[in-house]
Amino acid sequence: MKIFSVILYSHLKNELMKEMNGERKRRLPSWLKMERASGNTYPKLKNLVEKNGLHTICTSGNCPNIGECWNAGTATFMILGDICTRSCKFCSVKTGKPMPVDRNEPRRLANSIRIMGIKHCVITSVDRDDLEDGGAAFWAEVIHAIKKANPGTTMEALIPDFRGKEKDIQKVIDAGPEVISHNVETVRRLTPKIRSRSDYDRSLGVLQYISGQGKTTKSGIMLGLGETWNEILDTMDDLINVSCKILTLGQYLQPTLIHYPVKEYISPEKFEDLRNIGLEKGFRFVESSPLVRSSYHAERHVEADSSSRV
Repeated sequence: MKIFSVILYSHLKNELMKEMNGERKRRLPSWLKMERASGNTYPKLKNLVEKNGLHTICTSGNCPNIGECWNAGTATFMILGDICTRSCKFCSVKTGKPMPVDRNEPRRLANSIRIMGIKHCVITSVDRDDLEDGGAAFWAEVIHAIKKANPGTTMEALIPDFRGKEKDIQKVIDAGPEVISHNVETVRRLTPKIRSRSDYDRSLGVLQYISGQGKTTKSGIMLGLGETWNEILDTMDDLINVSCKILTLGQYLQPTLIHYPVKEYISPEKFEDLRNIGLEKGFRFVESSPLVRSSYHAERHVEADSSSRV
């Protein structure tokens, strides 16, 4: 499980390295150029993050949407350390033996969200296959701490697959986040190549179980890995069939030279076509454009149980 946190800056650096190594430079399309973050709230939150030594995916992942999200009062935090027990080919998160669980993290994170005045937070984590429950009990502890310190803040939990164990998934459900998301990341055919120790059907099973418990579910797909148009549509159908209500679609960008290469840059027009198709298929929300990441417009997704579509 990984968030859509592939770094544009790293990609540009890699392109320069390729040129220096005598490889043909592959330029980014114009629609992938980042705009400088701005807005009234952004400078204030940036100062608070730096002053208090807070860790957000927004800053560490150099997210292209940081200005827009922070101005909307939304931020994404990663718990359970920064070392993952899996080694997915698309993700820049470190792989190895994780550090022991930081028992002060729930309180510290809850206070961080209070300091930043966050209206909606997204919590995600590395995979912790070294833990008996995959970190599920700790996830619940974090959610409870955030809710206690920030009663007016809504929350999305972007969870790993917990190896498909329903009793562990239930711990997160019982903690009561408004939205629970789990990314399938790519189409069925590419899953064994892209996702380490993960399974396409297991991810669908996770989403189906969560939906069956009456929770709003969300998933995301990266495009540009070599998937076909029909495979994208099939993946949409698979997600609809497990009652997933929210879908995010964004462009994959290679974080380093050792990661899976970009096969195609998808045009904004195709992303818009996919957005319209997704809404026609029955998703309540579809965020679809090249720079979309999992947390994009996350504050809106709390309303996914309403009948309106945007």
